Amino acid sequence: MDMYRVVVIGAGEIANSHLEAIKTSSELKAVAVADIDAGRAQAVGRRFGVTPYTSYREMVEREQPDIAVVALPHHLHREAAVLAAEHGCHILLEKPMARNEAECDAIIRAAQQHRVTLMVGHTQHFKPENRKAKALMKTGALGRLVMVNDTRHLHYFREERPAWFLDKAKAGGGILMNLGVHSVDKLQWLTDSRVVRVKASVSHFGPRGDVEGSGLAYLETDSGVVATISQSGYKGAAKDETELIFTGGMLKLVSGKGLWMSDGGEYRRVEVEEEADPFALQFAALLAAIRTGSEPECSGAYGKSVVGVVEAMYRSHHLGAEVEVAQGRSAR
Repeated sequence: MDMYRVVVIGAGEIANSHLEAIKTSSELKAVAVADIDAGRAQAVGRRFGVTPYTSYREMVEREQPDIAVVALPHHLHREAAVLAAEHGCHILLEKPMARNEAECDAIIRAAQQHRVTLMVGHTQHFKPENRKAKALMKTGALGRLVMVNDTRHLHYFREERPAWFLDKAKAGGGILMNLGVHSVDKLQWLTDSRVVRVKASVSHFGPRGDVEGSGLAYLETDSGVVATISQSGYKGAAKDETELIFTGGMLKLVSGKGLWMSDGGEYRRVEVEEEADPFALQFAALLAAIRTGSEPECSGAYGKSVVGVVEAMYRSHHLGAEVEVAQGRSAR
């Protein structure tokens, strides 16, 4: 069995989730981590027994890894992913894939040119309650899917959030670009479709930064399913739910808590089988794609489609009109 050597570019909070998942795999070995903050790189290095670097370029050149995990601020995704591809590294790229579709295209071209596998880290595909919901949908027991309502509320402007998240030039946007991508991904994946039309409105009332603090969007998919996505980052009670309405009943997903179903009357909880950690399942999917030479489900093209929908939301707000999302690009 081949052992794949992995480096992690970026030592922020999400890097720990990747490194914990790597520890559970008999096919992966984490060898190094890089972060411009030497103290943070060293702390992660000590915790996971990997070599710390302050330059990811130096790390990739010295370590010559098989796989590079890119977990950097959004404005650095393109540069790091392209460099990894140029050094022959397969890439697991954190979501959102990039700040815009043009940057996504550059990453996709680099991966194709250097014949490496590119996978975008859309972990919604690997959460057990989501997988169970999709399996139930495939049975057709609840009839035809009619609409989806996705709602998320959390305090996005908390003091602990790194400043770059609230800088549009670096993040590409606010709560929609960072967290709304989860909602877009979940909608497209659960419905096996792509968003083709969007009408959205956003607000900019955050206490700091220049990014939106909320967004409300009406979306249409190429399968005929309509949806709403509501994201709010102002103070209040946390909520992260997706309700799917069918001709014969309803499903309700509560992120991290479970799945409920109703075919008349009250919701009842659906038993969800325990599975491996979503980050571990994500690595397993990446390895399967590498071994077979096939495109992963969360391919570069798919990651670009998600970014394209968020860009369409911003464009719709700016124009005050509905916009179409055509081949990953928004056009009025």
